[in-house]
Amino acid sequence: MKAMVLRTAGGPLEFGDVAKPKPGSGQIRVAVRTCGVCRTDLHLIDDELPNTRLPIIPGHEVVGIVETIGPGVTELSVGERVGIPWMGHTCGRCWYCRHDAENLCDEPGFTGYTEDGGFAEFAVADARYCFPLPAIYDDVEAAPLLCAGLIGYRSLMMVGDAERIGIYGFGAAAHIIAQVALWQGRKVFAFTRPGDRQSQLFARSLGVHWAGSSNEQCPEPLDAAIIFAPVGSLVPIALRNVRKGGSVVCAGIHMSDIPEFQYEILWGERQVRSVANLTRQDAIEFLQIAPQVPVRTHAVKFPLERANEAIEQVRGGLIDGAAVLMV
Repeated sequence: MKAMVLRTAGGPLEFGDVAKPKPGSGQIRVAVRTCGVCRTDLHLIDDELPNTRLPIIPGHEVVGIVETIGPGVTELSVGERVGIPWMGHTCGRCWYCRHDAENLCDEPGFTGYTEDGGFAEFAVADARYCFPLPAIYDDVEAAPLLCAGLIGYRSLMMVGDAERIGIYGFGAAAHIIAQVALWQGRKVFAFTRPGDRQSQLFARSLGVHWAGSSNEQCPEPLDAAIIFAPVGSLVPIALRNVRKGGSVVCAGIHMSDIPEFQYEILWGERQVRSVANLTRQDAIEFLQIAPQVPVRTHAVKFPLERANEAIEQVRGGLIDGAAVLMV
């Protein structure tokens, strides 16, 4: 089969033929139709994640059709369209798995990181961690829901009943979860790279209450802020915009160092916390909510063999919404 493979840290991905994977017990093999390009793929390629398995086929926003089922699979059937997300499997034995926190599992597997992912014609996955997709979404629209949407949803749930939410970094995850937050009746304030008028216009087109640069003062005190950009210096900036008792949620798997800041901007029972991975329950809930909004994903399409180009455009913030590979 054809695939884009990361063979050395720093990339680029190499396009070529690799062996077609075989599903084992409890697994399915999916004929991939589309796969989203996530910022986590950039962190993987740039060697910013620990213990990366090389060579590896990236991609964890996978949409495809079940082609083959392995022994013991009862959840899914051949011909069914499914999504394969970032969380590939969990151990089921550790303290976190036994206390409804499988996203923090001590022995997890991740699609496109520890297990080959969806930048390929076929992918194998644990059937228990794959999900049927809402019929209202075509293959391109569905792909970004599987990480950008799910991590965005988990981040939004962490801010509780916050009414005024600031979003820092208006890319794939932000453009999805802003729609959910607005549908819930919240006020959304979008912060972009300084001078990025295009992203600000895109945010306004989705109905946010305000859009400006990350170095601007928010026009209203925020109840919470979600940081999708992997930029540690945004943490003290967001804290200064958050009211007493508010929270700052860091939603990325990797972030540059957070600079030293004065205790006074944390004082007043403000909180800083991170989001790690996702649970299957997150996926079930979000994939039920998304069609009700309805969430509409904005995607730029690339053929599989142009994955490196898609990655560079995501890196440069040149895409409104998400990049999706056509397989």
